Amino acid sequence: MQSPVRFSSCRGVAFEIKPRADPFSITEPTETEPRGSKRFWLTWVQSNSSKIVPSSIQRSMSLPSSHFCDLDLDIDDEDEDENALEMLEEGSTDEGKEKPIPIPIESTSKREQASKPDSRLSVILLDQGLFTVYKRLFVVCLALNMTALVLAATRNFSYARNRAVLFSIANILALTLCRSEVFLRVVFWLAVKLLGRSWIPLPIKTATTSFLQSLGGIHSSCGISSVAWLIYALILTLKNREKTSPEIVAVASTILSLLCISCLAAFPLVRHLHHNIFERTHRFAGWTSLGLLWAFVVLTISYDPKTKSYSDQIVSKLIKQQEFWFTVAITVLIIIPWVTVRRVPVRVSAPSGHASVIKFEGGVKSGIFGRISPSPFSEWHAFGIISDGKSEHMMLAGAFGDFTKSLVSNPPSHLWVRQVHFAGLPYLVNMYNRVLLVATGSGICVFLSFLLQPSSANVCVLWVAKGIEQNFGKEIKEMMSGHPKDKVIVHDTAVLGRPNVSEMSVEAAKKWGAEVAIVTSNPEGSRDVVNSCKSAGIPAFGPIWDS
Repeated sequence: MQSPVRFSSCRGVAFEIKPRADPFSITEPTETEPRGSKRFWLTWVQSNSSKIVPSSIQRSMSLPSSHFCDLDLDIDDEDEDENALEMLEEGSTDEGKEKPIPIPIESTSKREQASKPDSRLSVILLDQGLFTVYKRLFVVCLALNMTALVLAATRNFSYARNRAVLFSIANILALTLCRSEVFLRVVFWLAVKLLGRSWIPLPIKTATTSFLQSLGGIHSSCGISSVAWLIYALILTLKNREKTSPEIVAVASTILSLLCISCLAAFPLVRHLHHNIFERTHRFAGWTSLGLLWAFVVLTISYDPKTKSYSDQIVSKLIKQQEFWFTVAITVLIIIPWVTVRRVPVRVSAPSGHASVIKFEGGVKSGIFGRISPSPFSEWHAFGIISDGKSEHMMLAGAFGDFTKSLVSNPPSHLWVRQVHFAGLPYLVNMYNRVLLVATGSGICVFLSFLLQPSSANVCVLWVAKGIEQNFGKEIKEMMSGHPKDKVIVHDTAVLGRPNVSEMSVEAAKKWGAEVAIVTSNPEGSRDVVNSCKSAGIPAFGPIWDS
């Protein structure tokens, strides 16, 4: 019996845990296929962009994965619950279409030797590169902290030695900034406003995009560094116990324990296999740590080691301490998203059993993501927002988990939302002049806004999915219609078969004259498209782990 497929997600991108091979391949021949059967590729046909157009690209040689942006295989009905989106990709060619020219495909044994299944985690952590911007930021930030810590421990940095707790709190503030959706919305807006000019050199724009996409490296590094500084502060405190109180030591030790638990829960393997545990641990341990941090700051500032008692007159002392203001900043950044949480009416429709369309009131700018929840203290799900910027916006949710499946089977009348939407990688499209946007499956949702409302960038959208109208609905199909034929390319694999998306993306980027390509797919697919574009000299970006 086939083992169940488990999923985890990171900032709105879901990843399948079950090992698979490359996402854009031809599937292995099954016993039901005739021995003499051969696969084929399709020749290019010029067509109106609002219609489905085939690719001139040969099919690739790997297997897909179950991700809401994936190209997926057909499956039997009995496996539908296990792989909700496995119906969103491959299909047979219609009889009325021109028959393609068959070409031979290399043997199964050669294919197996050439492409071995690799785990999704290895793709996320290793195949994206050992020297990515994310990992460089992680190493640089950690190295700076450890250098300062060593200097403090060797009595060559007296300020840090005397204010070790402050350095720990400063690291917590830095990691909070790197994950503050309000702060990052402002940062992304400034980046587009300042750098979104034609005379700004392209390398500066791409470097800025890489940096903003990889801020998670600083977040992770500061988390580890805050633990290291707090351990050092506790060691110094325990060496001079007569100058502190047992309550202060106890509170600091509890904070340290909670920080350690949060770091362990965020370890990639744990986070990948048990994402819900990671999310809830991070949230509730973080809130508890913040409350204890306030207690720690008040106790340490009000404690008098000479009288071994606490002073009641602490307000004047608090406002003079950096620890107090850092803690205030952390608190404000954490609270802001939660004070905007509202329960709002929604209209949910299901064009198929594999996706749902959720509509909300109010227009939203292009490139923006939103979070929704059935229960605000348990789970939040991020989706790209589709909007014409006027009266309403919507989300396209692939049915791959319990919550997203319930949207199809039991559509709610209300959902919890965070009214502060956050900016992601697609928002930076506005920084460039000409951009290729590549999407597979329901990954198209975040790119549709660039077709529906004015944008400072000229975009070309390439979308590869199965059964456009059947699975995504007539409304989504119409949004892709009526555009110039060189601006929108839709490849319906139910009609045209499985393409090599990487080569198709390179070809489309060259024809469009794109400065940069941005892809939304599964980890393997994004990696392949990004690598192919970079090999062709085209800067490219896709979702990364902890982006």
